[in-house]
Amino acid sequence: MVTRKRLRSFLTAFGLYVTAGLLIGYFGVNAYSGNHGIKAKQDIDRQIAALTTELHGLQIERAKWQRRINLLRPDDIDPDMLDERARGLLDYADPRDLVLPIKAPPAAAGAAPRP
Repeated sequence: MVTRKRLRSFLTAFGLYVTAGLLIGYFGVNAYSGNHGIKAKQDIDRQIAALTTELHGLQIERAKWQRRINLLRPDDIDPDMLDERARGLLDYADPRDLVLPIKAPPAAAGAAPRP
């Protein structure tokens, strides 16, 4: 009888320790690889870095276009910019201009020629 009581108390204590160990292990694994864990935070940090780089590039491009747009404002038009845009849109060249045909680069060789 004493042996059974001892065995039961041993198994009860062992069961509690195993259960506590499993719970700690479960939360430990989720702290690393869960939806809000360390691994997810590292992935989000990588995405933030990539998107920040892309944002910086787009801001530079936007500033470039904004400068060109400001040169075409009706109240203060830049004559050179207006001439460049008109010639580009109308495919017009002044008779006094020197026009040099340029070969298409090899990467764009398959592209349709510009009229």
